[in-house]
Amino acid sequence: MRPFPLMLFAAGFGTRMGALTADRPKPLVPVAGRPLLDHALDIAAEAGVDRVVANLHYRGQQIVDHLAGRPDPITFSWEREIILETGGGLRQAAPLLGGSPVLTLNTDAVWTGANPLTELMAAWDGERMDALLLLLPAAKATGHKGSGDFLRDREGRLTRAAGAPGEVYLGAQILRTEGLADFPESAFSVNRLWDRLIAGGRLFGTLHAGGWCDVGQPESIPLAEALLHG
Repeated sequence: MRPFPLMLFAAGFGTRMGALTADRPKPLVPVAGRPLLDHALDIAAEAGVDRVVANLHYRGQQIVDHLAGRPDPITFSWEREIILETGGGLRQAAPLLGGSPVLTLNTDAVWTGANPLTELMAAWDGERMDALLLLLPAAKATGHKGSGDFLRDREGRLTRAAGAPGEVYLGAQILRTEGLADFPESAFSVNRLWDRLIAGGRLFGTLHAGGWCDVGQPESIPLAEALLHG
């Protein structure tokens, strides 16, 4: 099967990173000696993804410069006036991705174990699913604070955890993008579409076979490096 196109979310301000993002975008913050963005691109390359689009806003030119000269060029979706959030950003980038469904991957995490994009593509069932999210139990999600995001039934269908321990969304999914056209706002979260898919029984989840660390704040960097170094 040909890999799905991939959207990398790279436009945010990274305000929780404090001084680390005062002069650089969060995807260029180093973890284990390499920018977070490079860790994400390694995952894409290992999964065989050959079409990658990254959205840009805060200090986006630094990302363009960092990736210049790559043998596998990245396409950029600039959000110059405002950050469009995950839903609006993906909708704007959809023509560049060249088809639906698409993979999406956040650029503020590190992974161990199975390749998350390969896991998603192997578990995808387009007849039953409009979205498939990669998850871990809240207790195993390094760097994550709080309870889980979703509950899964025996078939993998998701509902909101609503305070239950549940499982945490890891920032990797396969999603059909057609439904994004239904929202009138320029900037909106993909959570809006997920809620609609939950109501129709079309939002599914699968567990990641490995480790994951959210690198959303400075104190998470040593946790991520410890995870990577085993």
